[in-house]
Amino acid sequence: MPFLGRPDERQKMIEIELDGNKVEIAKGSMIMHAANKVGTYIPHFCYHKKLSIAASCRMCLVDVEKMPKPMPACATTVAPGMIVHSRSDKAIKAQQSVMEFLLINHPLDCPICDQGGECLLQDLAVGYGASSSRYQEEKRVVTGKDAGPLISMQEMSRCIQCTRCVRFGQEIAGVMELGMSNRGEHAEIETFVGQTIDSELSGNMIDICPVGALTSKPFRYSARTWELARRKSISPHDSTGSNLIVQVKNNRVMRVVPFENEAVNECWIADRDRFSYEALNSDERLTTPMLKQGGNWIEVDWPTALAYVCKGLTHIKADHGAAAIGTLVSPHSTLEELFLAGALTRALGSQNVDYRLRHAEFPVFEGVRYLGASIASLSELQRVLVVGSNLRKDHPLFAQRIRQAVRKGGAVNVVNATAQDWAMPIANTLLAPSATWVQALADVAAAVASAKGVAAPAAGKATDVAQAIAASLLSGERKAVLLGNAAAHHARASSLLALANWIGTQTGASVGYLTEAANTVGAQVAGALPGSGGLNAGQMLDGALKAVLLLNNEPEFDSAKGAAVAQAFASAEMVVTLSPFKCNLDISDVLLPIAPFTETSGTFVNAEGRVQSFHAVVKALGETRPAWKVLRVLANMLDLPGFDYASSEDVLKQIGGLPGDGEPNLSAQLLNNTTHAAVDLSPVELAPVVAPIYALDSLVRRAASLQLTADAKRHAVTPEVKA
Repeated sequence: MPFLGRPDERQKMIEIELDGNKVEIAKGSMIMHAANKVGTYIPHFCYHKKLSIAASCRMCLVDVEKMPKPMPACATTVAPGMIVHSRSDKAIKAQQSVMEFLLINHPLDCPICDQGGECLLQDLAVGYGASSSRYQEEKRVVTGKDAGPLISMQEMSRCIQCTRCVRFGQEIAGVMELGMSNRGEHAEIETFVGQTIDSELSGNMIDICPVGALTSKPFRYSARTWELARRKSISPHDSTGSNLIVQVKNNRVMRVVPFENEAVNECWIADRDRFSYEALNSDERLTTPMLKQGGNWIEVDWPTALAYVCKGLTHIKADHGAAAIGTLVSPHSTLEELFLAGALTRALGSQNVDYRLRHAEFPVFEGVRYLGASIASLSELQRVLVVGSNLRKDHPLFAQRIRQAVRKGGAVNVVNATAQDWAMPIANTLLAPSATWVQALADVAAAVASAKGVAAPAAGKATDVAQAIAASLLSGERKAVLLGNAAAHHARASSLLALANWIGTQTGASVGYLTEAANTVGAQVAGALPGSGGLNAGQMLDGALKAVLLLNNEPEFDSAKGAAVAQAFASAEMVVTLSPFKCNLDISDVLLPIAPFTETSGTFVNAEGRVQSFHAVVKALGETRPAWKVLRVLANMLDLPGFDYASSEDVLKQIGGLPGDGEPNLSAQLLNNTTHAAVDLSPVELAPVVAPIYALDSLVRRAASLQLTADAKRHAVTPEVKA
């Protein structure tokens, strides 16, 4: 919870007495904060540590000496010498009275309520509720609403008007999609004019609802909470590396909720982290190896499929040389899988391995490109320049943190092709076609140079908006220049980075990439990049190979080539797809079923360079096998040396440069330098390829509920402005 006092009081501490214990707390804090500090639990419903104070439920009433009435702990400011009793007769009677009032209209439907077993109202009613009610009037009934494919509002009669969901929308998601209408017994939470809840963070409303008013529509009536086993994991989607609790029943993933990690995702997750699990149980899962014969797909056993692949690789290497073999890997794969895919390719004698399928430029990286700062620091930025990103949709949790920075007075500046709604105030926006982004950033650099009286790094014009952005970046203290997915995939990506580095140096801002996928940083660490003389992803996608290994990707959707990849791969003699799904059917000759993140152990490295390992949470489906095992066995069958790994942990140990115990990230390797990059101001023809929010990877593309959302239906991006 942010400090609530005035800035000049920030360092002042006062002492109060709480239940006989002395507590030192910052001046301007509330009694609830003091209680949390010493571990004293005060019952509450509307209070949430990440939301503003509403004081609407009154469940947290406490006895404050010299106060004539009980006071709400969440909204009563501490004062020197204050004496508070949270368990006195006066406090408990007040809390019991509030509970009785809350239960007047609450329906007695715990046996069928999805929240049963994890309901805060249910828990507190045990301690503070009576065995019977004095009220005999009929209970009120609130009509259910259709809020979209993710959140069910069919049981709003349970709502206690705590307004957590309303405040979450306003303060965290940045969009007020819910509000309270009417007053008194007619008050109810509802959407505006029958609209749906469309925020990319909307699922968090389910978690913070203290009763069963808002529930998960995909999970609804599928299991009871006490039937579910809870296992930790890491999100495989964007580069936040959100910590998850995957809930399992009968070896089936039933629900995904956040695991709190203040340094990474706090207590939130994006909707694609929460609901993509539906794809794990979809009909499109590949559960047994398959070979294409005579244009038809047939199921085979693993020895047959692997022997076919080994024979094909051996013959192609003999006929065309090792350089005709290449591997395209997904940055959503684990660190271990990426490492072994590269090692296998190189052991065959080829340097053709790459993860940059959506990129248009393929420079040799001088270090591991990353965020340039910690994820937590985004919440404290005073000035930020974002280049080439639909921040809110590409990185929902990064956007949420920057939104909090703006609420504290920070200013966001944007260089982009279109004006987008990021659900936060934008200080300055420089709109330019992506073809001229280098020139646009050069204009900002020229404005910075003019203000500082130094030479500009490239020819630019200090336009009014460029000067406004420069003035913003030259003010404040904590600053960052962040390059988005479109900037990373740009045909002049190196020039954009070179200009960003110059601007960062001159303004004192950190510089970094938001990074697209869960393991974009990890792919660099694992060496999933072409070696000396090797082909990059663009060249491989243009049809330069005779044998192609596709690890966990669908080039039609995951590459800049798109549907044209079918023609490019027509000349290949063998295309092998390793995927959890039946995909790439038109271009592949072999399908090998590999485990998704829930069925394998592995490691992801997020945007800040934080290394996070996880274990399988369910058994592999059918004949599915972990990709690292498949790659190891392939290498063994090809008699390649150095592939004697017994576990994914053994593979991880083989990867150099990983942090030791206690080290937060890969700081020794992280570097966003472009020492040898010259700024190229010439425009480019092709716009950068960026995946929509619910088309980022194979999992979200197959999550049925996510594909019914408004964002999924708006699959086509807004046309760029023209010069």
